[in-house]
Amino acid sequence: MLASNSGSVLPTKPPLLPRNPCLSRFGATFFDRRVRSRPCVAATHKQSLNLIRMEVVRRLGGGCFKNPNDKGLKVEADSGGEDFFDVSTGVSKPVSEHLVIMVNGIIGSPADWRYAAEQFVKKLPDKVIVHRSECNSSRLTFDGVDTMGERLAEEVQSVVRRWPEVQKISFVAHSLGGLVARYAIGRLYDYSSTLRPVGANATRDDFGKEKTEYSKQSLEQCYKATIAGLEPMNFITFATPHLGSRGHRQLPFLCGLPFLERRASQTAHIVAGRSGKHLFLMDNDDGQPPLLLRMAGDSDDLKFISALRAFKRRVAYANANYDHMVGWRTSSIRRQHELPKANLLVVDEKYPHIVYIEGETAKDDQSHNKASSAISDQAIELEEEMIRGLTQVPWERVDVSFQKSTQRYIAHSTIQVKTYWMNSDGADVVFHMIDNFLL
Repeated sequence: MLASNSGSVLPTKPPLLPRNPCLSRFGATFFDRRVRSRPCVAATHKQSLNLIRMEVVRRLGGGCFKNPNDKGLKVEADSGGEDFFDVSTGVSKPVSEHLVIMVNGIIGSPADWRYAAEQFVKKLPDKVIVHRSECNSSRLTFDGVDTMGERLAEEVQSVVRRWPEVQKISFVAHSLGGLVARYAIGRLYDYSSTLRPVGANATRDDFGKEKTEYSKQSLEQCYKATIAGLEPMNFITFATPHLGSRGHRQLPFLCGLPFLERRASQTAHIVAGRSGKHLFLMDNDDGQPPLLLRMAGDSDDLKFISALRAFKRRVAYANANYDHMVGWRTSSIRRQHELPKANLLVVDEKYPHIVYIEGETAKDDQSHNKASSAISDQAIELEEEMIRGLTQVPWERVDVSFQKSTQRYIAHSTIQVKTYWMNSDGADVVFHMIDNFLL
């Protein structure tokens, strides 16, 4: 890895942290070992603690098996996360035009996507810049999907400004991060039209001089949907509770027991703050419907479905079993009777944990299964309305099973290879995503 003027991760020196304004006149950054002067008295104790936490997160992000000899991989860090890109060509800046934003789940951190980010750049050199979002880490993931989505949108805009050469954008998100990313793209969505000349008629006036009759010029109106001003390509989620966590077996560790599911809905805000309220559809801000229900459509100021539709691909990776945090239905955006049968699940030799792939389809079947009396009518109605809204756009669905893996009981983390030495069996899932990535 090479040195960087904005704070790189180097084998011989820790990454530099965001510049401290109190030391800016010395041309140094806070905690830079080259500067032995004391920090400015004006720096608060809270700010110092935040900087220390960010440093710890970045150092832990390398994992126990980080290879310091990786050549051609550059990691550029600042207060908004880390960017991975290839510099094997010898140029100091990436030549790729495709920005990939990776978003962590609840109580997560940018370190959760370290392995996948490295594989992205190794397998697609000179093709992508991978940015691991850092704005929603640890306890910040309790602040609510909307608050986190606003922060992510601001971070993405900052990254786009930092890399003005990028033309395309994709999102890869895990668990709650998928909902946050869906909110953020609603905020970043723009649909504009321009008039483009497609021809002109030339005539001669009475004096034989040639001129162009602009009043008769043909114009073509061009419409373009963008996310943060870029062309949207892939929107990919891993084990994301798209339909929330409320309802029969949507939170599998409750074993589908009705009284536990009711208690979980009532106490979710105590455990996970506003995010818990959003996941269990218990929020009622200003008398509005639950946020996840609103995110299944467009509103006046936030075009959630239009933003999803703008992407050329939408892919939902889902654990078919052993995911104790997110149910199969909610992560694959399906009704119970739409889930693949056991006899349809197959094993791919190249990707042994990919057991079923459903091509891009938009569901128009509005029927739903009411066989389970354990769910309240309201829960069924909310879930059905979200499914109808989200399936207005086509989704690819990729079902994953770690049933024969020793890491099956931590499938929720294994599907993204959160920590390689604990979740290495999910590597083939990461490779499947990269191999099918639309550039």
